Amino acid sequence: METSHGQRLDQFLALNGPILVGDFSRGMFQDLVARKLVLVDGQPRKNNYRVRGQEIVQIYVPPPSLSELVPEPIDFPILYEDEHIIVLCKPPGLVVHPACGNLTGTLVHGLLHHCADLSGINGQVRPGIVHRLDKDTSGVMVVAKNDCAHHCLADQFKHKTAKKVYHAILDGVPSMECGQVSTPIGRHPVNRKKMAVLVDRGREAMTKWKLLAGFGRLYSLVEIMIETGRTHQIRVHMASIGLPVAGDPVYGKKNDRNKDYGIRRQCLHASSLSFLHPATKEMVKFSADLPEDMATVLEQLQAGAGAL
Repeated sequence: METSHGQRLDQFLALNGPILVGDFSRGMFQDLVARKLVLVDGQPRKNNYRVRGQEIVQIYVPPPSLSELVPEPIDFPILYEDEHIIVLCKPPGLVVHPACGNLTGTLVHGLLHHCADLSGINGQVRPGIVHRLDKDTSGVMVVAKNDCAHHCLADQFKHKTAKKVYHAILDGVPSMECGQVSTPIGRHPVNRKKMAVLVDRGREAMTKWKLLAGFGRLYSLVEIMIETGRTHQIRVHMASIGLPVAGDPVYGKKNDRNKDYGIRRQCLHASSLSFLHPATKEMVKFSADLPEDMATVLEQLQAGAGAL
């Protein structure tokens, strides 16, 4: 904490807290401080307290209460279901599980409304959730309905035997037909809400891409396969080579022409997922077509820019 000497406690938390407790805003940390859930050397402090360095800061984030996990009727397409798993297509704009700032209206609430039998390995806040997609990323997800299925699926994601394929509309057109990015990814050293390429201290990450179509010199459609599953991996890697996902509000370019083509969110879709079924041990593959908004964007691009 020496480099943070003299910072207000709430400012220090906004910069450093997200790496420990997740995507919290400064206001959320201020609320935790006001509720005496942040201790400095074992003592609660006020938001205007100035950190001195060499202090131990403890953050306690209370879990969402049971009342926040009341089942809710949330619409999402189910691609497959049996007694072990649910495979679904997550719509864009839907948060996967409850967290501070999104305590209701999540995929988990919808799953509980659809099915009471979900794996309890991730606790009451994330029942059945084996992997996740960002809020504004759409596509195929698998959910575990029992603990045995959860263990089996989690092991496949950990050992990279589950295969994920994405489609993305990029802001820009690659100069090659295909390529890969294999730079490590870690928490951004300044903006703790972001991830970044960190060669010296990031975690291994690999993203492979293939150009499917170019639209003038403006946008392109690519197929992407990821060998690892780091937070924001595709978005960080593609932005690092100058080809961010179109509409990405965090890693993308400020592009006024996005609205002309109907781009209103990051154009990233998990189009297929392959894995060994937890019970049958057979390799299964599930796919989902591009959502309506991305399909409309492609139509607009084809009409406006002309596919090469």
